[in-house]
Amino acid sequence: MNADPQELKKFSDLAHRWWDPTSEFRPLHQINPLRLEWINACVALSGKTVIDIGCGGGILAESMASKGATVTGIDLSEKALKVADLHSLESGVQMRYELISAEDMAAREPGAYDVVTCLEMLEHVPDPAAIVRACATLVKPGGRIFFSTLNRNPKSYLFAILGAEYLLRLLPRGTHDYRKFITPAELSRYVREAGLDIDTLKGMTYNPFLKSYSLNQNTDVNYMIACTRPA
Repeated sequence: MNADPQELKKFSDLAHRWWDPTSEFRPLHQINPLRLEWINACVALSGKTVIDIGCGGGILAESMASKGATVTGIDLSEKALKVADLHSLESGVQMRYELISAEDMAAREPGAYDVVTCLEMLEHVPDPAAIVRACATLVKPGGRIFFSTLNRNPKSYLFAILGAEYLLRLLPRGTHDYRKFITPAELSRYVREAGLDIDTLKGMTYNPFLKSYSLNQNTDVNYMIACTRPA
């Protein structure tokens, strides 16, 4: 299985705090509107079938469903999925969640989705290229795929590890392993090898004085990439 047991345990232990906007998941709550609107601007989610890979507690998945998409969220953390299920019941947003790997889902439902999202996950698995291939299999010809991850360079170590985890305490210590960060060139190679076309890259930066995030062209630390499976 393409998963790190320590990573799964780390997020499972925090699962009960997933929807608390003041918890360790505060950054996810803060960046989710930006990511959601960017994805929606690229693909117009209403009426689309979407699968969110590594959905965790369902923050992105549920927000995409609120835009009118039919959304499936998958993850390998049973505790996180239980939290996601409970929140969807409380919010009234109709969702489908399943405990299954991306690779197994791709084998079962190839070409089933208009949109595939895989955000903040690739840097937590042993073989990110395999996840990219699974995403390419899941999407329909002509469909769109969105990835986000962390760049690997001295600046990203300074901002994402020392800054976010130690100085500003935006994230718990040990959330990220710098060695698993992925450069845009590496992710672009995984994408091309999976038979996908790269549409655009988008950066995200954090302003510690305003305590806010913004989308821009700076991919030095956090970045997203939009892809298309050729028709």
